[in-house]
Amino acid sequence: MEQPKRLPPQFSFAKQLTFCIAVFLPFLAINAHAAEVIPPKPDRYFNDYAGVVSKEAARRFNEQLAQFERDTSDQVVVAVFPKMQSDSDIADYTQRVAQAWGVGQKERRNGVVLFVFIQDRKMFIQVGYGLEGALPDATAFDITEYQIKSHFKSNDYEGGLAAGIDSILKAIRGEYKGTGKTVRETRGREKERMFDRIMPNVLLFFFFTMFLFFLSRLKWRGGYHYSSSGGGWASSFGGGGSDSGGSSDGGFSGFSGGGGSFGGGGAGSSW
Repeated sequence: MEQPKRLPPQFSFAKQLTFCIAVFLPFLAINAHAAEVIPPKPDRYFNDYAGVVSKEAARRFNEQLAQFERDTSDQVVVAVFPKMQSDSDIADYTQRVAQAWGVGQKERRNGVVLFVFIQDRKMFIQVGYGLEGALPDATAFDITEYQIKSHFKSNDYEGGLAAGIDSILKAIRGEYKGTGKTVRETRGREKERMFDRIMPNVLLFFFFTMFLFFLSRLKWRGGYHYSSSGGGWASSFGGGGSDSGGSSDGGFSGFSGGGGSFGGGGAGSSW
């Protein structure tokens, strides 16, 4: 009987190596993503997590970007971090963050995010699908390289961010028209309208409940008790009040993402 042929040792080793790679590669990918941190969506347009500009400058930048959304519907967000929380390429990482935040209107996809990582000395402008024509990669690179970089190299972060913001707004202004309100302000008004619609029903239910409570308190030994001293039906109601005021964010115009999406458009620089 013919003996079965044995595979060459090198072939067997290659097969085993391929099997090991196929088994362990997903675990390596999981570990790589586990080391990455996607920051929560900010509640402001200008976010200085590294503390490189004054509070007055941060407030001014934030109001400038909020007003720009009111005028154009474009959402421009700035995020300054101490360092990048990922081992990925800055372009890939910032795209995932911008996508998670949903910057820009869902239908227009007109969002832009300027990311700055101080300790890494890197920055990147992520551009939403709907603004890639107005702010192409070459223009994004020119802004980071020739408008922002020189300021950052001399530790003038406020000047660099001001120049970068002004350049981005100039490039994309005119692409879309705004409604006079931000996404957050629009949603707030919609909540007010909903409150106005349901409030009569809530009040009706409240008074009906109080009426039943009133009747139950009047029952006395199988009947109702009439108070001659009080001149009417005896009752007991508790006073109370409610605070319907909105939450305060320290005078800042609040940001809320509109569901925008990003396809990798943009560019960045190091300093």
